[in-house]
Amino acid sequence: MTPVFRRPAHRCAAIAFFFSTVFVLSPAAQVQEFSHHTLPVPAGLTFTEGKFRVNEAMLVGGLGPVGSRARTAAVRFMERLAGRTGLFFRQDYLTALERPENSSVLFKSERAGDLRPGEDESYAVTISPDRILLAAPTDLGIVHGFETILQLLDADEDGYFVPCVQIDDRPRFVWRGLLLDSCRHFMPVDVVKRNLDGLAAVKMNVLHWHLTEDQGFRVESRVFPRLQEMGSDGLFYTQAQIRDIIQYASDRGIRVMPEFDIPGHSTSWFAAYPEYASGPGPYQVERKWVVGDPTFNPANPHVYAFLDKFFEEMAGLFPDPYVHIGGDENNGRQWDANPDIRRFKAEKKLPDNAALQAYFNRRIQQLLTKHGKKMMGWDEILQPDLPRDIAIQSWRGRESLYESARRGFSGLLSNGYYVDLCQSAEFHYLNDPLPDDAPLDEIQRRRILGGEATMWSELVTPETVDSRVWPRTAAIAERLWSPAGVRDVDDMYRRLDVLSVELEELGLTHLKNQDMMLRRLTGGRDIGPLKTLVDVVQPLQGYKRHNQGLTYTQLSPLTRLVDAAAPESRTARRFRRAVEEFLASPNPAAAEDLELLLRRWKDIPDALTPLIRESPVLAEIAPLSEALSTMAALALRALEALLSGAPGDQNWPEDLGKALDAARASKAPAELAVAAPVEKLVKAVLLKKGEAGRDRRGQY
Repeated sequence: MTPVFRRPAHRCAAIAFFFSTVFVLSPAAQVQEFSHHTLPVPAGLTFTEGKFRVNEAMLVGGLGPVGSRARTAAVRFMERLAGRTGLFFRQDYLTALERPENSSVLFKSERAGDLRPGEDESYAVTISPDRILLAAPTDLGIVHGFETILQLLDADEDGYFVPCVQIDDRPRFVWRGLLLDSCRHFMPVDVVKRNLDGLAAVKMNVLHWHLTEDQGFRVESRVFPRLQEMGSDGLFYTQAQIRDIIQYASDRGIRVMPEFDIPGHSTSWFAAYPEYASGPGPYQVERKWVVGDPTFNPANPHVYAFLDKFFEEMAGLFPDPYVHIGGDENNGRQWDANPDIRRFKAEKKLPDNAALQAYFNRRIQQLLTKHGKKMMGWDEILQPDLPRDIAIQSWRGRESLYESARRGFSGLLSNGYYVDLCQSAEFHYLNDPLPDDAPLDEIQRRRILGGEATMWSELVTPETVDSRVWPRTAAIAERLWSPAGVRDVDDMYRRLDVLSVELEELGLTHLKNQDMMLRRLTGGRDIGPLKTLVDVVQPLQGYKRHNQGLTYTQLSPLTRLVDAAAPESRTARRFRRAVEEFLASPNPAAAEDLELLLRRWKDIPDALTPLIRESPVLAEIAPLSEALSTMAALALRALEALLSGAPGDQNWPEDLGKALDAARASKAPAELAVAAPVEKLVKAVLLKKGEAGRDRRGQY
């Protein structure tokens, strides 16, 4: 069901709406459609009569124990509101007003919120023609409420306004995060901060910061400075930068949880301290995207003394209650090859490497507990004898998440939220950590904390990472915040398109960097034809790109057409909808827009040939452009046949197959996102031809 609100033509009608699929509309003689753009959708939202007009005289003030988080949120609200409206507000600085009750925008909270799972993040917004009132038990709710008010901003011929509304909102899950991998490709401070702003805009509350990996050690240790000196290529975060980012996140209601991946994924540690590895070395930072053999030696007592001091230092740097230890993808080869480790296993009566890693994890958990931290790890760490206060992050599927809940562990889902794999927003949106049919009882259900989007950085750089995170992560944010019944995919896409543009004001580059990359590919020439192609191209999904004949390393260029292409083609999605509407009711009016678009695609090789001739880097796209042209020609023939009723010829399936094969033959690790709707058009003609043949046979 698409949430569409209606109001009288002259003023807002009273509308009550709860997104558990219930609509209550007040009577009105004349109504016009009104659609909101909030994302995530609030838990409870009722539109009432009237509009709050935004003007230069608007005053913002706070009541109660308004701390720095609420105040900085109000300042950001004013700055962004001024930026969107172009208004010169008379209140040029937010101060503690003598009479804040006179403010036209009044916010109040009861206390400062703690950055921990389960803290109260609820808020209420009441907007009347005269005032906006934002109230929350904690200042975390104030942060979220200001984001919702900004999303409600609208305009008409009389200026900017916010519709009158009553909102009572709270999150469905307590853990709503993004994993950012700063190891495989280093992400500078400005990249981290602008993505924190994006997380705050969609009410996510955890930055899971992946800081150590085979390819890089990215955090400054003052106790063991060789770690960053030998393992980072000089690309690491100083402790001052980390504290700055933690404070930046805290101001936005976001926790920062560090991940130090052990015992595997640890080559960069051993570049500095090879004596703690299970194999003899020597070691250097890994440049390729491999799951390496190097692994900490669980039989070496000095390993635990080393990690004890390291975690003591990191516990003082990161205030979050959790430290993530990774624990994934240890292939055990070094353990099997080391005679000392084999003897250690025998002495401890550890039957296999899984038991040995469980022993290692228990030792690490004891160290973290000593330093006041709880342990989290990927689902490989799940062992029945671990303390129940650890948390499991499932990358292998919901079943491992549910198994951890049945065993008494808290957990969160990342399987299905890997935004680096270039899957659709719809795929992520419909992936629920806790669907109605989850095989868990009520106590077990409460152990499902939420989920995290994961941005692994093998195939992204600072100039492309935003395009892989946004806007699709906002769909995940809605799944983790809004009621489970909010599942209208088409309406999600409608609101996602609006939000995607709004996110640009935060400095995110997911939209604007594409044109820059295309200009680089064309040597500054007209990018129009190339943009026509890139708009219908998507990177290969999953891990297919790694199997296209190229070996990617840390130094590989990620500047080709596939890197400029969005993970999901908006043009292809709209084309698919237009095809579906045409097939439901074939008529010349419905075919007109399709025909214009298809003719542009049909002519794309001629338009691109001069660019390809002058920019050799574009040579790989020639098969893609030829395949698009062939598909467009087939689709045009299908339109004509469906409109005229004339049958298609027998070669259509073969022609379509050849076009698809040509696209796959491209060296560009990408695919044409319009192939499926074109195939649907062709099959519709063949189906019609078959029906006509049956009718003729029936006449004899």
